[in-house]
Amino acid sequence: MRVRVVTAKSAALLRSLLLAAGAMAAIAPLSSAAGLQQAVHFADTTPLAGSVELARRLLTPLAFQQLQHYLAAHAGTMRAQPLDPAQEKFVVHVPTGAPPAGGYGLLVFVPPWPQAALPPGWSPTLDRHELIFVSAANSGNAADVMDRRVPLALLAWANIRKQYPLDPARVYVGGFSGGSRVALRIALAYPDVFRGALLDAGSDPIGKPPVSLPPADLFHRFQQDTRLVYLTGGQDEAHGRMDEASRQSMQEWCVAGVDTVAMPRLGHEVAEPVALARALDALVRPPAVDAGKLAACRARYERALSSRLAEVAATLAQGDRARVRPQLAAIDRRYGGLAAAALLEWEARLDAKP
Repeated sequence: MRVRVVTAKSAALLRSLLLAAGAMAAIAPLSSAAGLQQAVHFADTTPLAGSVELARRLLTPLAFQQLQHYLAAHAGTMRAQPLDPAQEKFVVHVPTGAPPAGGYGLLVFVPPWPQAALPPGWSPTLDRHELIFVSAANSGNAADVMDRRVPLALLAWANIRKQYPLDPARVYVGGFSGGSRVALRIALAYPDVFRGALLDAGSDPIGKPPVSLPPADLFHRFQQDTRLVYLTGGQDEAHGRMDEASRQSMQEWCVAGVDTVAMPRLGHEVAEPVALARALDALVRPPAVDAGKLAACRARYERALSSRLAEVAATLAQGDRARVRPQLAAIDRRYGGLAAAALLEWEARLDAKP
């Protein structure tokens, strides 16, 4: 996913971020001091940011299987970790005052720009919500999603978690523009880490490329536990339409915790502090899950999946093996991890001698 933001407004925003951040200091370890820390480096990795785990969660089942087959056929191995955290730079903002009794909240921010920077005007709002902010350098729209943007977010979470007491219920991922689109993918693939996503002027429908559904256990958790807050400028019509398509897909896929914060005066710009505060308030509220409606919604798409798989069986029964793989590929794109067991079973049958 390569989404570039090149508007005049975004260029002006980037200049203001650079002025606010100042020149990058020498890389330094994270300190326990409050306030803004620049050019921070981390030391720890996490298995959740491992190469295989990233592929398992972010790729469709057939794509993940193809990757494994390729590595086996070429006697290759994936790097255990795509990144060395000691080589990366982060910006961290820690609220002033004593740590809250229940632990800090955390916002891992994925930017569209290459710099690690705190958006101007956000720090007072973050302080009032007792929320730590962290963002990585070289995680903008030009960076690879799986090799850099997602693992950088996970490394940020893992290292902040080690140094500061966190409230697991207030750990969020967010971003602006192309970074927001990546934040949605991270929230979908890692609902066991992030309980909410702040989607600022960028979103996609789920259940179609490039946002495939993760393994069923993770997706069920996303449906029930994850809170999504969309906030896009009222004058940013293109991204507003993207938000609408994304929200419709959430309804289709039974995702309960969806909210929207209006910013009528803004175009394609980072959220203003007042809107940020409303979004953070919305993220705190747990999703209102109706167990009966959720069960009925899941049953609906499970019936549709069963029907698609029955079509595959009928095609094979007719002896038309050439059509089976395209049918399976379409199911893989649409249902992702929800269809993993059936897809891999069918692939094994097709790989066997006829």
